[in-house]
Amino acid sequence: MDGEPRVPEQRRPGSSADAAAPVTALRFGVLGPVRAWRGEEPLPTGSPQQRALLAALLLREGRTATAAELIDALWGEEPPSQALAAVRTYASRLRKALGAEVLVSESGGYAIRGLGEGALDLARAQELAADGEKARAAGDLCRARELLGRALALWDGEALAGVPGPYAEAQRVRLEEWRLQLLEARLDMDLEQGCHAEAVSELTALTAAHPLRERLRELLMLALYRSGRQAEALAVYADTRRLLADELGVDPRPGLKELQQRILRADPALAEPSSPAAEPAAAPVRPAQLPATVPDFTGRSAFVSELSEVLSSAEGRVMAVSALAGIGGVGKTTLAVHVAHQARAAFPDGQLYVDLQGAGPRAAEPETVLGSFLRALGTADTAIPDSLEERAALYRSVLDGRRVLVLLDNARDAAQVRPLLPGTDGCAALVTSRVRMVDLAGAHLVDLDVMSPEEALALFTKIVGQERVAAEREAALDVVAACGFLPLAIRIAASRLAARRTWTVSSLAAKLADERRRLDELQAGDLAVKATFELGYGALEPAQARAFRLLGLADGPDISLAAAAAVLDLPVEDAEDLLEPLVDMSLLESAAPGRYRFHDLVRLYARSCAERDEHPPGEREAALSRLLDFYLATVSGVYLIERPGDRLVDHLERTAYPGLTFDSRRAAQDWLYSEAVCLLAAVRQAARPGALRRAVDILWAAVDLAESGANSKEYETVATLLRDVAQRAGDPRSEGRALTALAFVHHISGSRFDVALQEARRATELAGQADDPLTGCWASNISGVVELYQSRHDEGEAHFTATIENFRALGDRPGEASALCNLSRIHLATGRTASAVALARQGTEMYDAMGHALKGANGRYALGLALTQSGQLAEATECLRQALRVFRDSRQRLWEGMTLFRLAEADIAARRYAQAAADAETALTLLRGIGGEWRHGNVLTVLGRALEGIGQPGRAQVCWREALALFEALGAPEALEVRSLLTPSAAA
Repeated sequence: MDGEPRVPEQRRPGSSADAAAPVTALRFGVLGPVRAWRGEEPLPTGSPQQRALLAALLLREGRTATAAELIDALWGEEPPSQALAAVRTYASRLRKALGAEVLVSESGGYAIRGLGEGALDLARAQELAADGEKARAAGDLCRARELLGRALALWDGEALAGVPGPYAEAQRVRLEEWRLQLLEARLDMDLEQGCHAEAVSELTALTAAHPLRERLRELLMLALYRSGRQAEALAVYADTRRLLADELGVDPRPGLKELQQRILRADPALAEPSSPAAEPAAAPVRPAQLPATVPDFTGRSAFVSELSEVLSSAEGRVMAVSALAGIGGVGKTTLAVHVAHQARAAFPDGQLYVDLQGAGPRAAEPETVLGSFLRALGTADTAIPDSLEERAALYRSVLDGRRVLVLLDNARDAAQVRPLLPGTDGCAALVTSRVRMVDLAGAHLVDLDVMSPEEALALFTKIVGQERVAAEREAALDVVAACGFLPLAIRIAASRLAARRTWTVSSLAAKLADERRRLDELQAGDLAVKATFELGYGALEPAQARAFRLLGLADGPDISLAAAAAVLDLPVEDAEDLLEPLVDMSLLESAAPGRYRFHDLVRLYARSCAERDEHPPGEREAALSRLLDFYLATVSGVYLIERPGDRLVDHLERTAYPGLTFDSRRAAQDWLYSEAVCLLAAVRQAARPGALRRAVDILWAAVDLAESGANSKEYETVATLLRDVAQRAGDPRSEGRALTALAFVHHISGSRFDVALQEARRATELAGQADDPLTGCWASNISGVVELYQSRHDEGEAHFTATIENFRALGDRPGEASALCNLSRIHLATGRTASAVALARQGTEMYDAMGHALKGANGRYALGLALTQSGQLAEATECLRQALRVFRDSRQRLWEGMTLFRLAEADIAARRYAQAAADAETALTLLRGIGGEWRHGNVLTVLGRALEGIGQPGRAQVCWREALALFEALGAPEALEVRSLLTPSAAA
């Protein structure tokens, strides 16, 4: 080596040098190219042989490697004559780069020592994998999957990439095998957690890359079967059996054969992943001096377990305070009493109970309550002091050394509760209130929500009887849903039904279906839902009461703080100051930071209050008008950020109330998709005279919601409603725009082309009547697209040619670019490839010049198609991948799937069959439920081609047969192509 090892460089396990601080700044990578970093700065690792030496030392995990071992690792049985000198040179260079304290010489060899924890990516991967196995053994599959995913993410291509020598080659094989084992384990857990559809694409690519690995084939069969693709799953087995016989002369292993048989007989155990074991029921605990628990207590198992655990923590240790908050009628008292009854064994010295009447006009005074508590604990009346402070001190003294549970029901606020809390170890207090007691120090807060549908139905069944509910289960579900799954409402409805043997469940459901009468129906004896809500409403200050009333008018499932501010005509900060107390009083819920929602019945009550108390009455309409203005102004801004220079916003209705502004495209998209359901609900609610035009324009400006596929069904429903309302109102402008939106949705659906064409033609006529040229342009553009899809190329070309001229006349360059890209598709379909490429380039360049990221992706999609057909595959793939990144970033799931489909076509043309199969599988997953059967059939056709290319003809035939069935049902011309792909016997 470099002469004899020098003493200062020697490092032996257990020496004082080992105790020195690790060289934490150094990091090494072997799961890819062999690399080193000091902090974020890459270090030189030298020639391939020098990297081979570094890898050999790193993989020994601090153990010393002799010169002979290193020579053998680098050159094997035929080392060069100067091998020893070369090793010394490599070691010397590495020491200069890494530091003498890291690469040490000892015993005629070398070692790497003193590295910090996680300095080597392989060591980190091993730790993550081991932790993942522990998590899996403990039943925490989510954690296990995350850990294995992080371990696999440490690979950066082939391990020890480019490193020569027999040692590196052997380690590469070992590490690749380990990586595949980790992948199989992670995919196995994917399937255990129900992610079978997502796993198919990855498994298809992996089986193509490792065709003889039977475990991957087994996982692919299972994933396909659970995705409803039984025929393909069986075809995988047939392909595997043929491949093993051809390549190795063996049969599939028994496990694979058994899986095939289970699939053939549709074994129910294969259908879904095994369910996790049920959590053990909480050990019963009981209090003593409490109101009787209800005999039909139902559900709430998670809350019972949580509260029981908190209460049991008081035993012999510390005081536990649990504060339950929730809307009136949600079952706070019922749950608290039930839990307290179960806690009796933990509190053998007694239990105290009081109704503090906090929701009423005269809440109980703490000194009065303390007097009754002291008497119950055996204190003589003459010994009870007068003042609150003295009573509280005596109360705590009396409880000292005892184990007592105190249930403080229906508290007004924390100030009322504090003097009543025990102060000694072993005691506990359970508090219920409509107010969240965030200012109750050390309290364990529980927000009690409504029941789950299953729990609600179970409670209803216990009161009404199993026989009556079983006979009308659907009607019973309608009843508990109309009750908003609120326990008090369910109990009232069920009690009314139980007392009327001549009523059917359906008749009760019909009564509750009328929202205007629902609250009046939900009363029985001294129980009434409305009366419960009245207590909370009566305690509000005037400004809070106004906010409560007006917010209840909006239809969305929740409302953002900014939208609420518009409804209330207040600055955002002032609106928040009004809404947060409503949350604390459980009249409003905090759905997420900056978002609020009503319980369904509370919303009905708020609306009834608005009708009764809001003056002047026109303020209700004004509040909804401000909300509509807010949505239109904001969505117009989002549209313009996505499409700078687009003329659409110039043709929308003017607004009097401002909207939000965004500093980035990402923020605008986040708002649009997070607000989608509420925005469409506001549009649906605005289908009335005076608001109709703004409603239609919101729908038009929010077209991305339909195109993404995420909200297409609701978008279509709302557009249909607006069309019908506009038609009845005799408003051709609104009707034409609603029809254009509908035509767009229908042609995107991939299965309603005839309907889309009819709507687009009618929209064009109405646009002429209303002098609305932009609507006419867009309707004509859609007509051309539908003609293209139905192979009527002459008609399509005529539409696009006219549309281009009309957009130019309006000065609408984005619209012109869209029509040019669509015309490119016509040229491509009619064999004019060169002009198709030119048109698509022209449209894309126009988009780029205007800074249109999303529409530029549409242009690149069209250009990628034309380039693929013209044989320019490298550029085509690059265009499509650029488009894919934008669609993915813009959450355009439909176009993300379609671009992957087009990439698969380009990959097949380039004979990259495994990549094509992976892309097509991912496209199928993305297009599930959107895009329609026509697009689904096209993707299946391409997937079949890719599968045939990677040697899985059985699966290919299954895909083609499914595609053929889809095309024949649609009467699509693509059926002819698919028949030609199938063998005569299969096609028959």
